[in-house]
Amino acid sequence: MRLYKVLNKQVFSNGNYSIVPIRKEDRIDIMNWRNEQIYHLRQKKPLTFEDQEIYFDNVIEKLFNENQPNQILFSYLEKGECIGYGGLVHINWIDKNAEISFVMNTALEKRYFKFHWRSFLQLIEQVAFYELNFHKIYTFAFDLRPHLYNVLGENGYKNEANLKEQCLFNGKYIDVVIHSKFKI
Repeated sequence: MRLYKVLNKQVFSNGNYSIVPIRKEDRIDIMNWRNEQIYHLRQKKPLTFEDQEIYFDNVIEKLFNENQPNQILFSYLEKGECIGYGGLVHINWIDKNAEISFVMNTALEKRYFKFHWRSFLQLIEQVAFYELNFHKIYTFAFDLRPHLYNVLGENGYKNEANLKEQCLFNGKYIDVVIHSKFKI
């Protein structure tokens, strides 16, 4: 397992679920999930195997050795099997905040969306608030998945902003919704 230089603790667990530093062995599943869910991601085109290899070799690999990486990504595991990935992205080390990113196995979304989002949030909050001592974490979501907002609200995230017609999506401008949680 690769280790993040910036983290003292590398594995965060809650019952059968854990997050570990992103594993290269999960890259193809991650690519497939991202391509299946491209509609709600800031991804311009479907990823290819070559794109994913280049990204892991040239971007992800460097993150492990940085004192202040711009993102810290994890494989999200159920009993050791990768069922999603995510982490802290767009990290602002000066102001101690970061955006939360999370993508789960597409096949789990319909039935287990709420459960896995809640589980992932609990784990990533351990990283952000207790390992890194961040002040704030937030989500930046295209207004395409209103069921996400309920999960965030139930887990203590407050709607901080609605950016009107922020992004062009399928020829139509859509809003972006930002939810935040502060360290208590």
